[in-house]
Amino acid sequence: MSDLYVSWSDYHQLIERLAVNVYQSNWQFNQIVCLAKGGLRVGDILSRIYDVPLAILSTSSYGGVNNQVRGSVTFARDLTMTTANLGSHVLLVDDLVDSGVTLKRSLVWLDRQYGFYIDEIRTAVLWYKDCSVIAPDYYVEYLADNPWIHQPFETYERQSIAELAASLSTAIGRSSA
Repeated sequence: MSDLYVSWSDYHQLIERLAVNVYQSNWQFNQIVCLAKGGLRVGDILSRIYDVPLAILSTSSYGGVNNQVRGSVTFARDLTMTTANLGSHVLLVDDLVDSGVTLKRSLVWLDRQYGFYIDEIRTAVLWYKDCSVIAPDYYVEYLADNPWIHQPFETYERQSIAELAASLSTAIGRSSA
């Protein structure tokens, strides 16, 4: 498996490109649901760009060494949202679709929990891997070789709070000298 390293600048540009892809489709939606953790930043920025409410569905499927071991999908009991009801036209977003299992099961979860509110739901991700069992409606990059994607925020997963505090105090010491 190859590796794809993504900078913060590239990451934000991908989100902007995804926003434009959805916009150019002329599809109108009134709610974004993001899958946390990976889809949080994507959902937050799209929610700001489109000025529509953001709901969060916490999911988990990776763990182990460097969070690179796929396990079973776990869902939160409910959505976190600031509106009384879920919108009727939902854009479900995540950072990537790898195996596709989480995205596919999330669609089922949303239908079972909130299907009576939803008239239409579409999916959007930054990266769509060839090995996925589901094709997203919107994506920015199709990855035929299924690389492991190293996102810029992963450094926080490999660093303890003590290491962060030490590096910041060293940096602060240098800047005040």
